[in-house]
Amino acid sequence: MAARTKTTKDRPSYRCTECGWQTAKWLGRCPECQAWGTVEEYGTPAVRTTAPGRVTTSAVPIGQVDGRQATARPTGVPELDRVLGGGLVPGAVVLLAGEPGVGKSTLLLDVAAKSASDEHRTLYVTGEESASQVRLRADRIGAIDDHLYLAAETDLAAVLGHLDAVKPSLLIVDSVQTVASPEIDGAPGGMAQVREVAGALIRASKERGMSTLLVGHVTKDGAIAGPRLLEHLVDVVLSFEGDRHARLRLVRGVKNRYGATDEVGCFELHDEGITGLADPSGLFLTRRDEPVPGTCLTVTLEGRRPLVAEVQALTVDSQIPSPRRTTSGLETSRVSMMLAVLEQRGRISALGKRDIYSATVGGVKLSEPAADLAIALALASAASDTPLPKNLVAIGEVGLAGEVRRVTGVQRRLAEAHRLGFTHALVPGDPGKVPAGMKVLEVADMGDALRVLPRSRRRDAPREAEERR
Repeated sequence: MAARTKTTKDRPSYRCTECGWQTAKWLGRCPECQAWGTVEEYGTPAVRTTAPGRVTTSAVPIGQVDGRQATARPTGVPELDRVLGGGLVPGAVVLLAGEPGVGKSTLLLDVAAKSASDEHRTLYVTGEESASQVRLRADRIGAIDDHLYLAAETDLAAVLGHLDAVKPSLLIVDSVQTVASPEIDGAPGGMAQVREVAGALIRASKERGMSTLLVGHVTKDGAIAGPRLLEHLVDVVLSFEGDRHARLRLVRGVKNRYGATDEVGCFELHDEGITGLADPSGLFLTRRDEPVPGTCLTVTLEGRRPLVAEVQALTVDSQIPSPRRTTSGLETSRVSMMLAVLEQRGRISALGKRDIYSATVGGVKLSEPAADLAIALALASAASDTPLPKNLVAIGEVGLAGEVRRVTGVQRRLAEAHRLGFTHALVPGDPGKVPAGMKVLEVADMGDALRVLPRSRRRDAPREAEERR
């Protein structure tokens, strides 16, 4: 008897137990989550078709849609409202991610207490700590309110049950990786679990008009843990950054369906909790009576906010064949490029044979090219042991040919420097409107910029001057 040919209905199907990815043949490694040995046979795939169903809400012209339902409600934390675009929109889902110990739970507990009121209850669900641990933190930071409800749960069904009992206007889940659904295979924090939990919370948020704040873990590379689908599902993605050895914390908008993504909120973390910094420039400066060699000030743009920051450099004779290059708060590649430009275009010798240390003040990280000119001047000042003029800021990008290029927001940067009392500035050509009473020197290349250093006090004179002597 001839063997019966296998049809599509008889063919087995395979599914990854970790992320739920399906395929028609077995594979040793899942292409979706890159896990080994998780693809297993689970049954025969069924051919399904979706028939048109009953419409729940009729389509209307977009001009007739009531936009007042998407009006943002302030959280009580102005710096967070700044990043969110005015506050939390009813039904919005926000994902806040950051490294362990950066202060995510402290910030959200403060938001939970300040958002709670008679008309708007807040439900704080913790899956990483006990209720008593959260209460101790609330006592320490003063986040106690009668309309703030606390629950320690790791089961998704129990969380949904708390929503029916409390009926909150704001839900905070700390964190989404600790909550699991018993209907989905896999451990809490797995891709399948995170996808199911996030999907259920998003549906509940949209149906109830409830704002939701989800805390997300990050991997060792700094990316948000879990499937990339999680970032696409939520409405807002915020990144909580900061060095644990510094007081400054920054909240950056990575994705925002209700506002701009170029805003940054500044916070200061201390023993009594976390507070917003409306004017954080003072954290990045060192006030001195007399200028010191190797220091230069610049104005960086964090989103739309200008911040005055200080760059410091130190050069010493090296005791080893390969001189050290140490940076803190600055990109090593950027500093190395400025060293090459100074030696080749600025004619400053002996930089390659010395140990060079460069850093920023206050834990701020400078990554934009507008800080190039300040880095170069700080290195040149340290190499010549000559201080720059007092109350001077330097703004501009430096190219490999030694030219100083224009950067965005020069007028805003100069206005912030003038507000803090700085009277002189080095900028690229055509800076636009200059604040009254501020002296601005336009420089075209590094040769023009280095003229601000007094030549008589230089320890490492330029090569051309040495040849003249």
